[in-house]
Amino acid sequence: MSRIGNKAITVPNGVKCDINGGHIKVTGPKGTLERQLRPEIKIVADGNTLLVKGADASKRTNAFCGMSRTLVNNMIIGTEKGFKKTLQVEGVGYKVKLAGQKLVLNVGFSNPVDFMLPDVVKATINGNDIVLESINNEQLGETAAKIREIRKPEPYKGKGIRYENEYIARKVGKAAGKK
Repeated sequence: MSRIGNKAITVPNGVKCDINGGHIKVTGPKGTLERQLRPEIKIVADGNTLLVKGADASKRTNAFCGMSRTLVNNMIIGTEKGFKKTLQVEGVGYKVKLAGQKLVLNVGFSNPVDFMLPDVVKATINGNDIVLESINNEQLGETAAKIREIRKPEPYKGKGIRYENEYIARKVGKAAGKK
């Protein structure tokens, strides 16, 4: 079995897990998440720990055990603490505004770009930083990737939308290459 799939998941106090066949529902202080797991994956509750078991020992089932364990663990962490991602908007004249669940991005195009946030993702603006928060790690990552896709960081001046700790490899411009 996979190394990740073998690890037990500890359920903290205040988080409740309901397992019904291949369906799991996790309820915590921040909200509720549900997921239908693959039919070859079983979750066994043992006190305040959960174990992910596979129906057979095939390589494919082992991979799904590790993935399922990570997904269930993320559900537990999300309902207890939540997840956060920060995007930085860099560039002269680049601005971000929040109007309800709509981000208005002025990122160098002739018109502002409107981006509707999903209901499970909440955003706050700190200067030119977009802070996204959610209990669902999948939705949070997908939303952050879609916002970054609007104006990817370019390698010459570093303008664009990037993740907080993302490193942008800078290239030398053509003027520096002539010397």
